[in-house]
Amino acid sequence: MIFRKIIALFWLLTWSFAGWSQSVQPANPDSGHSPYYHQRVSHFGSLPATSRDIVFLGNSLTDGGEWGELFADNRVKNRGISGDVSVGVLKRLPQVAAGKPAKVFLLIGTNDLARNIPADTVLQNIFRMAAYLRRESPQTQLFVQSILPVNAVFGKFAGHTGKGAQIKNINTQLQQNASTYKYSFIDLTAAFANDKGELAPAFTNDGLHLTGQGYALWKHLLYPHVLGLEPKPALIPLPQQLKWNPGYFRLQGANNIVVKKKALRPEAERLRQVLSAKGVTATIANTAPRNEPYIQLRLGKVKAPQNATEAYQLEVTEGKIVITANAAHGVFNGIQTLNQLIRDNELVDACHITDWPAFAWRGYMVDVGRNFQSVPLLKQQIDKMAQYKLNIFHFHLTEDIAWRLQIPKYPQLTAPENMLRNKGAYYSEAEMQDLIQYCRDRHITLVPEIDVPGHSAAFTRAMGVEMQSPGGLALVKEIFTHVSKTYDVPYIHIGGDEVKITNPEFLPAITKLLHQLGKKTIGWDPGGNLAPTTVRQLWMTEGPRQPELKYIESRHLYLNHMDPLESVTTIFNRRLGDTDKGSDQVMGATFCVWHDRNVLKEEDVLHMNPAYPAMLAFAERSWQGGGYPGWISNINPHAQTQLAAFRNFENRLLNHQQQYFTGLPFPYAAQSGLNWQLLGPYPNEGDITKAFAPEQKGFKPEKAALPAVGGTVVLRHFWHPLVTGVLENPQENTTWYAYAQFWSEVSGPKKFWVGFNNLSRSYNSDSPAAGTWDNRGSAVFLNGKPMPPPVWKRPGQKGNSEIPLLDEGYEFREPTIGNVRQGWNTILVKLPVKSFKGTDWQNPVKWIFTVVPLGEE
Repeated sequence: MIFRKIIALFWLLTWSFAGWSQSVQPANPDSGHSPYYHQRVSHFGSLPATSRDIVFLGNSLTDGGEWGELFADNRVKNRGISGDVSVGVLKRLPQVAAGKPAKVFLLIGTNDLARNIPADTVLQNIFRMAAYLRRESPQTQLFVQSILPVNAVFGKFAGHTGKGAQIKNINTQLQQNASTYKYSFIDLTAAFANDKGELAPAFTNDGLHLTGQGYALWKHLLYPHVLGLEPKPALIPLPQQLKWNPGYFRLQGANNIVVKKKALRPEAERLRQVLSAKGVTATIANTAPRNEPYIQLRLGKVKAPQNATEAYQLEVTEGKIVITANAAHGVFNGIQTLNQLIRDNELVDACHITDWPAFAWRGYMVDVGRNFQSVPLLKQQIDKMAQYKLNIFHFHLTEDIAWRLQIPKYPQLTAPENMLRNKGAYYSEAEMQDLIQYCRDRHITLVPEIDVPGHSAAFTRAMGVEMQSPGGLALVKEIFTHVSKTYDVPYIHIGGDEVKITNPEFLPAITKLLHQLGKKTIGWDPGGNLAPTTVRQLWMTEGPRQPELKYIESRHLYLNHMDPLESVTTIFNRRLGDTDKGSDQVMGATFCVWHDRNVLKEEDVLHMNPAYPAMLAFAERSWQGGGYPGWISNINPHAQTQLAAFRNFENRLLNHQQQYFTGLPFPYAAQSGLNWQLLGPYPNEGDITKAFAPEQKGFKPEKAALPAVGGTVVLRHFWHPLVTGVLENPQENTTWYAYAQFWSEVSGPKKFWVGFNNLSRSYNSDSPAAGTWDNRGSAVFLNGKPMPPPVWKRPGQKGNSEIPLLDEGYEFREPTIGNVRQGWNTILVKLPVKSFKGTDWQNPVKWIFTVVPLGEE
């Protein structure tokens, strides 16, 4: 009787699709479902309806998974009911849709087939689910999973395990109709099936349901979809050679780290800590266990065209993971890559990697002379450096503002009264030794910089003597002798820049002393009269390179001058040192975080300068090598290979933002999908308020005068033509417009990043006047309506290095809210300009705009 009622109900649901889609589902007699079904539905109904959830919807296979625990995410909700069928899911779908979930993962149909429901009926019910969800909760992403294969070898569930052909047919239809019904299809069959296409016995004990190993595989397959990640682990920097292979290494069974060489014990301990953080308790042993999976670290011959001491091979198979390197540093690098491969803490995709860096010197510089940073904040940045295989920590310790390194004989150098900011904040000898060792443990070389003879006002205040005087030179020699004998570092950076040399013997005397003490020296170029053996760190383009000298690239790698989105495109595009890879002359590069302005709190340096997004772009470029000629601030829409390469990198960067930077400042948003039409130039005769055709109602842009791609578009850089913008021949007293469209699934308020000035953190630029976006008359229109500028906290504030920035940058203020409509929306950006000279040198004109619709949080 009950069976006939269920059959009747299925046929009832074959009503016309159009009619059903406009109404609530047909009534379903309660007698058509088990008491357990009603218990679960009642329970689900009693729970609060929360938005942006990730819902797992299905039968006993879904019901049996501890999904919230597997994904360690309380947004993940299990809405599986053992014994459920497609009509049962249809009946309770309004309950799911009411919560407006972010994602729904559906697997249903096995029980239908066991009850001899036709495959076409199952398919039509699934298609109706897709249509209903799209209408009632259009922002919900639906993922329809293939019905899992079955296996009759256990002699159980004969009604289910005999339906292999029907399951295959339904899965084929589900895949073919995904675009029609606007869902994403996930094929589980290939991973779960044996050679005969049946459910592999390793994943089941009854031919239908899954064991723990089966759920681990299921989680691994769904992981990128649940979190919105790339199908394979997104590796940064991308290895030089990478081949994905079939199969997986099961992490949770790997309790052995095999290391034979004593020199690799520290690396083995580091790997043990990595595994511990992923829930694996591992022991370190000298020999591999029999018939158990293991991870081995070993020294061996790895061929690499350059920088062989950092090269490594990483082999992942079903039974073992082996990292081979020429030296411990290479093993360390391999562990960083392995850590990224283990993204779901369950399975590691089989692969073979051979890898090495293009440049030997891959550095990151922080300026603590102007704005002090605590040791914990510095270690946070060093940890991120290590994670992305950077190996030089450039530590700028002294400035006009303050001297930050303790010199016990001269306590006045670090006395509060001789500092202008963060008074009394400095690094003791113990803290400095700790930082050096912290870096060394991570195969990072700390390079201290004591800037002489320029940037030395703090020294003069403390010592009462000018550095280049005979007395000052004697003191500086004494200080450098103490530093050299106290700290075990191979390099000391002596600065040498931005100063009038009044004593031509000063820098030669300092470098001679340091070289006699066994230290290598680095100095800024252009700068003072440095010794031929001193490495030049380039910061401006002045004069040709000399073949007998060694160089470090830092030109146009200053984040204090870059918009966050611009920084990633600029650094990704860079051809470091104008070469594809390092050499005896070009050692590598260092990107720098200068922040001349005072800050309210130390973390502001990382919020206002895109340190972490830029670090990932720099890690990629300095490891991979290559790049493109010139200094390019925009995404190139004309070179398809270059555009595809950037989009590939951006996808990986966004994965890392989500996976590894939760709670840390990471000012970046997807931008490579924004396509602009630039319309102009319109001569404005110096009137920045003048309106032109694009502002007229009903204006429809024709074929783009100039295409542009990105969330930030630089029309003309303040260092034009050295740094190129999208306009080859920008003209003063003109107005350009930028036009773009974007799609929204729903109507209502939406967050945007909007900005036009992006004040440098080194110039004393003025803040925008009240009621304006900037001092150029820029404006932005959403669907024809102007978006009002922020209510500035300090409108019209004259630039002052001691007055911290508060809300002048879009990346560190609350996003702009605009009301969007369902479907296509239009953005029109007005970009007038008068003179390119600016009011003074502190207010350079950087003709730029940023408009980015932000994704849902």
